[in-house]
Amino acid sequence: MLDRNDTTPPQPDEAVLRDEEGAIRPEFLERIAAAIESRDAAALRALAGDLHESDTGDLIEALEPELRARFVALRGSEFDFTALTEVEDAVREEILEELPAQTVAEGVRDLDSDDAAYILEDLPKAEQAEILEQLPRLERVALERILEYPEGSAGRRMQAEFIAVPPSWTVGHAIDYMRETDDLPDRFYELYVIDPSSKLLGAVSLDLLLRNKRPVPISDLMDPERRRVGAKEDLEEVARMFERYNLVAAPVVDDGDKLVGVLTFDDIVDVIEEEAEEDIKALGGVGRSEELSDSVWTIVKGRFPWLLANLLTAVLASWVIRQFEGSLEKMVALAVLMPIVASMGGNAGTQSMTVAVRALATRDLGDANAARVVRREVLVGLLNGIGFAVIMGAIAAAWFQVADLGLVIGLAMVCVLAAAALGGIAIPILLDRLGVDPAIASGPFVTTITDVIGFFAFLGIATLWFGLG
Repeated sequence: MLDRNDTTPPQPDEAVLRDEEGAIRPEFLERIAAAIESRDAAALRALAGDLHESDTGDLIEALEPELRARFVALRGSEFDFTALTEVEDAVREEILEELPAQTVAEGVRDLDSDDAAYILEDLPKAEQAEILEQLPRLERVALERILEYPEGSAGRRMQAEFIAVPPSWTVGHAIDYMRETDDLPDRFYELYVIDPSSKLLGAVSLDLLLRNKRPVPISDLMDPERRRVGAKEDLEEVARMFERYNLVAAPVVDDGDKLVGVLTFDDIVDVIEEEAEEDIKALGGVGRSEELSDSVWTIVKGRFPWLLANLLTAVLASWVIRQFEGSLEKMVALAVLMPIVASMGGNAGTQSMTVAVRALATRDLGDANAARVVRREVLVGLLNGIGFAVIMGAIAAAWFQVADLGLVIGLAMVCVLAAAALGGIAIPILLDRLGVDPAIASGPFVTTITDVIGFFAFLGIATLWFGLG
């Protein structure tokens, strides 16, 4: 997760830890591994004791799998479990499975509730229960409530620690309360005003609080229209709200409008980053949850279906080629130039598809502007097609000393680039309207269109033009 202490200066041994590119230095990793192998806790403390949790997370991921849990165990009570929010899910699960429940419970006890829930959420229910049983009652209840919310909801990522005050308090009363109370969130940006039943009435930002004199009532300062988030609301929608309205924090309420937690911008940045990574993986035909630490079998299961889909599209494209077998036998030049047409169409389709999928994910592309964007992409495809028709036509004519061949491939270029642009933008829009994730499903469809139309256009035009049928 995003580091909450982003203003912390670099640690003194950062230059020892990382190279000029920011990667963990192999020699540093070897020293850490040697300390773990020899069970030298003192050496490990000297090497990694002062590392920031983000650096510790990177270090854990760089270690061999069998050394990761041993690293945590050797660090003992000095290990900051916040570092486990910085590692991949598979790595975290692997470490937690090897650690005793008591060790995990002690490690998450001092964390903010959102970080503790993030660490525990992927564990089996039985292991979660075993760890939660060893926590103090208030912390256990808070974590249980968070973990009950659906995965991907605001409630699952919220922080249960917040400052709530009644509307009858004054500025002075609120300031004194914050100064005298030890059990406050590590960082907070606003106070929330609630009634006796915990229903959210409004919010007061810290800067507004500190700009007013002590006798001013909180009720005079609170914003009753403060944007709030439903605990069951999808995190992607919440992230868009944060982005749209430049929010730093937002209160989380249940179905009865009672305040149950708070979401802060650092959590939202994590959500945006995760969604962007998933979209990039999906566009490449890789499972959204695939990570570098996954096993070979897990990766194979995630990638095989998309490779199978691509195989089917390739078979269809080959079937189209088969229909022009006679033309290819009579004019070998067509077989030489054919991959160029298909490749250009595939690249053009991918360009349009990438733009469309990302725009749909960010809600920049919708019913209001879909027609305009489709027309724009088709026009771009036509203009690119004309440009590459001239270039490739000249190359083909000079290469094979057949002027008409340049004209044929030029016409095919216009057709395939226009079709690729149309398919690349229209297919994601159509899939989105049908409720299918366009990032996952668009690739095979766009590939099919560009290959089939590319081969059919080029070979069909050539067959008619040269009378090869």
